[in-house]
Amino acid sequence: MMVVLRWLFVAFALAGIAFWLVHVAGRRVLYPMPPRPGADAVLGPGAERIWLESAGVRSEAIFLAATTPGEAPTPLVLYAHGNGELIDLWLEPFAPLREAGVAVLLVEYPGYGRSAGSPSQASITRAFTAAYDWSASQPHVDRTRIVGWGRSLGGGAICALAQERPLARLVLESTFTSVRALARDLFGLPGWLVREPFDNLTAVRAFAGPILLLHGERDESIPLAHARALHEAAKHAELIVLPCGHNDCGEPWERIVPFLLAR
Repeated sequence: MMVVLRWLFVAFALAGIAFWLVHVAGRRVLYPMPPRPGADAVLGPGAERIWLESAGVRSEAIFLAATTPGEAPTPLVLYAHGNGELIDLWLEPFAPLREAGVAVLLVEYPGYGRSAGSPSQASITRAFTAAYDWSASQPHVDRTRIVGWGRSLGGGAICALAQERPLARLVLESTFTSVRALARDLFGLPGWLVREPFDNLTAVRAFAGPILLLHGERDESIPLAHARALHEAAKHAELIVLPCGHNDCGEPWERIVPFLLAR
């Protein structure tokens, strides 16, 4: 009996160590934080740095005003970038959107860039909820036309936000159905090992508004099958398959801008 108990103890200990190693490795894959920038991003005209507070943690955001605003409050895009990026990289690419009369709020993940804290599904969701609440309180923002746009991991952040706040529309770019499904598809890992699932499929099924899905046909990081599954699950969605991979896709502004401006 003692021998059996000893072997059971060893088996449970090894299983615990394996679970811990998978968890640590998974976090490094999910949140490969780039080096912290040495200085603040240089902000151009119409850009403003915002500090968001959530659960005692400060997260940075940069507000990019529309460059052709009208008298009425403008629509706004809440943008969540990929897991190996910083908001600093997205100060210029949204110029076509701003010229079309849409404002953008770039939201940094906790622990990334100049933001405090550490990234997790819970902390990221809190940061984006604070970003939504700040945006909805601004008189120059049309709170009925706040759109969530997420790329790669950012799709998980936006889908999590959509379950907390009434986003008008979603743009999901190079997005997975869930981290559990991605771990199974790419690494053959059982889903129960994943502690931060970012279950986008469930969020998309529950979302009543329009969704625009953008995905590269040669994406090896997040297979196109994930976008097709999200498209099938959504109530009102359009899928645009682009001739690219995961990080080399240009934005089809001629399709995105009308989607964002539609009422």
